[in-house]
Amino acid sequence: MSIGAVERDTGLSKDALRVWERRYGFPMPSRDDLGERAYPVEQVNKLRLLKRLLDQGHRPGKIIHHSIQALQQLLQQSVTAAAADAISATCAGGGDLAVLQDYLDLCQTHQAEVLRHRLSQALSRMGLERFIIEILGPLNCLVGDAWASGILQIFEEHLYTESVQVVMRNAISTLPLLQGEELARPRILLTTLPQEQHGLGLLMAEAIFVLDGASCISLGVQTPVADIVSAVHSQGADIVALSFSGVMNPRQVLEGLTDLSSKLPAGIELWVGGHCAVLARRPPKSVYVLNSLIEIHTSLKEWRARQAV
Repeated sequence: MSIGAVERDTGLSKDALRVWERRYGFPMPSRDDLGERAYPVEQVNKLRLLKRLLDQGHRPGKIIHHSIQALQQLLQQSVTAAAADAISATCAGGGDLAVLQDYLDLCQTHQAEVLRHRLSQALSRMGLERFIIEILGPLNCLVGDAWASGILQIFEEHLYTESVQVVMRNAISTLPLLQGEELARPRILLTTLPQEQHGLGLLMAEAIFVLDGASCISLGVQTPVADIVSAVHSQGADIVALSFSGVMNPRQVLEGLTDLSSKLPAGIELWVGGHCAVLARRPPKSVYVLNSLIEIHTSLKEWRARQAV
């Protein structure tokens, strides 16, 4: 893989890759016929693990010389803890980690139909918003960490994603549309920037937005900035909502947000959420950061209050 492809795949910047090469002797890419760096698959796999551990606070110099197996073990130790933290943060009455583990087991045993059926049952029993907050949010964390630590293969993570998309799309399509211009606002355009291919966060946010009376226009994932701006004009959007996963390169996140913010018409707000650490540390001033899905109702109430002034 080229250095640009590795940057997109792992979320590690080109500068970081070059510095590590000089300072630590890893990664050690070969050179192609043009003299450009070419990274073997094994090194890219290790870089993915390193990025995930860095996001958890580990220092590169302490772990970069670990074997892939050692890195996987280190990351695996945090999977259960991360899921438990997600549960305690999002579930008012606590959560059942054993139930989430059952869903993960279905992914690992490739029982996609059973997974969809179980998720649909939980949704019917709990109601859409509670299902999103108490099941899907923590489960996404568990699946993401399981994939990053090598517990889940890529195709198994894709099976999970497809199953959740089917369940969520069916649920959103059955929500009643509120009548009246006042009730149908704000109009929210949901998408991700071109480097972000994960869209489950958008689906969860869309459902809660609609439950609160907003009107949502989903563009899916990986929409170029110029097209986002064009869609804002054509759809009469009030808010652009973006989602960022933990694997996104922080520099690309900040550059993309700054670029989009500068091109949006006056009065159009930019809302962002997800698990990219840079959003909590130093988001652009013009961006509203939603730290969790349960903040959506308060944010919409505040938006409507701002429009009434």
